[in-house]
Amino acid sequence: MTTKDEDYDFLYKIVIIGEAGVGKTHMLSKYIKGTLPKTPTSTIGVEFATRTVPLRSGGTVKAQIWDTAGQERYRAITCAHYRRSIGALVYDVTNEKSFIACKRWMEDLRDHAEPDIVIMLVGNKADLADVNQANRKVSYEQGAKFAKVNGLLFQETSTYTGLNVKEAFEGLLQIIYQTKSQAGFTKTRDLPPNRLLPGFSGKNPVARCCSNF
Repeated sequence: MTTKDEDYDFLYKIVIIGEAGVGKTHMLSKYIKGTLPKTPTSTIGVEFATRTVPLRSGGTVKAQIWDTAGQERYRAITCAHYRRSIGALVYDVTNEKSFIACKRWMEDLRDHAEPDIVIMLVGNKADLADVNQANRKVSYEQGAKFAKVNGLLFQETSTYTGLNVKEAFEGLLQIIYQTKSQAGFTKTRDLPPNRLLPGFSGKNPVARCCSNF
């Protein structure tokens, strides 16, 4: 007999990367627990949590989600977790520097992961821009353009209100699962223990809002 958390078809590893302070830990907490951390602190090294997700297209995916440190001194530790992963590259829409840094984070991820890795660009803290547009330093169009040019998925979120957090994670998982299913991949239980399936080919640019799935 298996527990609910053990009953799944595929196992995917998602790494959340980006500059310090963009809301990576909040994003993980909001998706896994439905709440924000009571005493937010900077991530040291990496932390992870899991969630089993039934997908609308059929089948169940277990997501192993890794929250990584954004500080430069932890970069070597962070890079060690890129292998066989799916990427969620996060920036703060009210902080242009965090958006500019996405190019370097994306290149690091692609350098250390499989060549077919799937990456979603996530513009977080959209609620601050909604309260006052003067707070927004990176437009939706800028984020969408960067994603399209670099072959990334794209979504804006707010971990404070919960806007699109679930949609971002589960839209990404849906795409990976559908692609693997269409390709006729075997289920996780038929693979060697702890084997993680890589993402589908991300060579062709894809700019898509996950809330459409």
